[in-house]
Amino acid sequence: MSVARLPHRALGNGGLKVSAIGLGCMGMSEFYRGGADDQEGIATVHRALDLGVDFLDTADIYGPFTNEVLVGKAIKGRRDVVVLATKFGNMRDSEGKFLGVNGRPEYVLECCDASLMRLGVDHIDLYYQHRVDPKVPIEETVGAMASLVKQGKVRYLGLSEAAPDSIRRASKTHPIAALQTEYSLWTRDPEDEILETVRELGIGFVAYSPLGRGFLTGMFRKFEDLEPGDYRRTSPRFQGENFGKNLELVKQVEELAREKGCTPSQIALAWLLYQGADIVPIPGTKRIKYLEENVAALKITLTADDLARIDEIAPKGATSGARYPDMSTVNR
Repeated sequence: MSVARLPHRALGNGGLKVSAIGLGCMGMSEFYRGGADDQEGIATVHRALDLGVDFLDTADIYGPFTNEVLVGKAIKGRRDVVVLATKFGNMRDSEGKFLGVNGRPEYVLECCDASLMRLGVDHIDLYYQHRVDPKVPIEETVGAMASLVKQGKVRYLGLSEAAPDSIRRASKTHPIAALQTEYSLWTRDPEDEILETVRELGIGFVAYSPLGRGFLTGMFRKFEDLEPGDYRRTSPRFQGENFGKNLELVKQVEELAREKGCTPSQIALAWLLYQGADIVPIPGTKRIKYLEENVAALKITLTADDLARIDEIAPKGATSGARYPDMSTVNR
């Protein structure tokens, strides 16, 4: 089977290289519209690999616990062409209830073994701490993660949504290849301190929700477009006056997209790719149509004038509403 070759980017300075756009697999199992369809998800992963997208992102809590199984089935027989990333640290029970954050060393080791079993692999390429546990020194958590590298169960270490001080302390314990944090035209918070910190330390940046949880696609014109049970119905940015204000931002992105003959999603992804060669967006989708659209963003050229216009359309802080509802920062 012919496999396309996409541009690759380095995550950190330890030798980890991934396709310039990855695939977030969370929505294949829960949270978003349409419910789970494993066959559709597996077909989308297969198409991603055929297109040259080799960077797949999952986590133990997605499903809960079922997304890793799905990804494992999808990569069976093709493990050698996949850069597989998963996460631990957020706890959920079998019913999906969030139980808090756990960074205890013994829990790290248990989670890794469980993920390896669900994925059906003998090693994880990039293993993230999903959220920092404020009750456990990060040196202890990363120390346990480092032991997994020594055992050959994990190749590279990552953090997710960590603050600059935590990132610095972690990197002194073991090299950190990547930080995963939300970054998009409507979430430019990493530009305050995070990007400067990871660049100083030689850490790559993986941008999750690069399409604003789908809002930047232009797919949603009113709150009712979100199906019952869709997680985004609880998001402040999709509610009330915030929805209308954020839609005005999207309409301006859509206008630029029309002028350039592409989609607003492609503008949003191209903009991220232009923010630095150390940034890798991982748009999530479970549909081949949108996967192909996202990958095509790599062909979009943005001029200096385009980038300046985008900054005017979506300056830092332009989005209306908080990123998460109260007490739900473990959702992603």
